[in-house]
Amino acid sequence: MTKLLFIRHGKTEWNLEGRYQGSQGDSPLLPASYQEIHELAAALRDIELQHIYVSPLKRARNTAMTIKADLQRPDLPITVLSRLREFNLGKMEGMAFADVAKQFPAEFEAFRYHPDQYDPSTINGESFQQLLKRMLPAIHQIVAANPKRQDNVLIVSHGAALNALVNTLLGASLATLRERGGLANTSTTILETRDRGKHYKLLDWNDTSYLSRKLDPTDTI
Repeated sequence: MTKLLFIRHGKTEWNLEGRYQGSQGDSPLLPASYQEIHELAAALRDIELQHIYVSPLKRARNTAMTIKADLQRPDLPITVLSRLREFNLGKMEGMAFADVAKQFPAEFEAFRYHPDQYDPSTINGESFQQLLKRMLPAIHQIVAANPKRQDNVLIVSHGAALNALVNTLLGASLATLRERGGLANTSTTILETRDRGKHYKLLDWNDTSYLSRKLDPTDTI
């Protein structure tokens, strides 16, 4: 039985400002986000982790490194996997959500609410199908490398990408990917597989119970 603990990175400047970041934009974590990452790490302290896998983007790497430092596990390996990066959002990256809704209304609506209708060709972005084609092999790789009954691995990535990935692992179709809602910054979502990645069970979705701050709409995507 392998448990996969999916972590969305800490809150960034662009998250606070309501801007798309994607795989090219990478604004810094807010100073206050480090306290929230410390709170997350404290919640993870009793879990025996075998490995941390992380997106190459700085906001995710800083989140992962802060967690590792707090856990005081110098032997805990961290592997950067480029397949775990956020969506390439093309022309939308760096833009405020409100501006995207005006300039690219069809793409804005479909990306948020109708993934099966999302066509990123106008914005030179990445489709849901393309994202899943690159992310799913990373999960297969991780599960194959951690097949033991007690293996727990941490996967630090991004809100939109993780939402699509986790729901797909649970069997959701493109049309239903968003039905569980969004993922908050510094949240934890846990899946387990008992058959080496053939099937997954949801144990926890978007848990932020360990955060002392009350969340607001800018926390979730």
